[in-house]
Amino acid sequence: MNLSSFLGLLGTFIGLVRALPQLMGLLRAKKAWGVSVDTAATSAVVSFGWAAYGLLTHQPYVALATGASAIVFLMVTIFAVRFGRSLRELKIAPVWFCVLIVAALTKSEQGLGILLPVSVLAANLPQLRVAYKEDDLSDLSLGTWLLSMSDGLVWGAYSLICHDMAIMVFAFFQMTTSGLIVSLKLMHRAKLHRRTFLALREKL
Repeated sequence: MNLSSFLGLLGTFIGLVRALPQLMGLLRAKKAWGVSVDTAATSAVVSFGWAAYGLLTHQPYVALATGASAIVFLMVTIFAVRFGRSLRELKIAPVWFCVLIVAALTKSEQGLGILLPVSVLAANLPQLRVAYKEDDLSDLSLGTWLLSMSDGLVWGAYSLICHDMAIMVFAFFQMTTSGLIVSLKLMHRAKLHRRTFLALREKL
């Protein structure tokens, strides 16, 4: 097995599992504080787009990983709405769905190759906004976004070996936006620990 195949398999595995911590967290807590339904829905749309791109460019690892991820993100969307998020949050997802459909129909893999790298910004920015503006991020999965950072790292290495600029740009944006979301989650966790510590000290 060569390095590109290994990275493809590793990326496929991460793609299969990266959204699962968020899904399991929603099912366990039955709440969706701090979870952006627009990011979940747009991530599903973008992942289906990457799956199509993988099929069109004969990259089965890309198609399998992103196709599986799309299904899980779709389930995250459904349960996030069921557990308290509003469908009115869906602003980018329907627009980006139409954009990718038009790109795929008009220019096939070339159109998708141009739009998909920046699609991760469309997918992740709503979650970044929610993480920045909302006070309660208790149901936002740290595990999912750490895996998303790893996803960007692995596919970035894969793109360097396979000389695929579309995947390379995607990987960069994935790592940076996911890293910012992780940072906000950790800051929120630290703030909660500080509040708990101060509350306990006052009782003493």
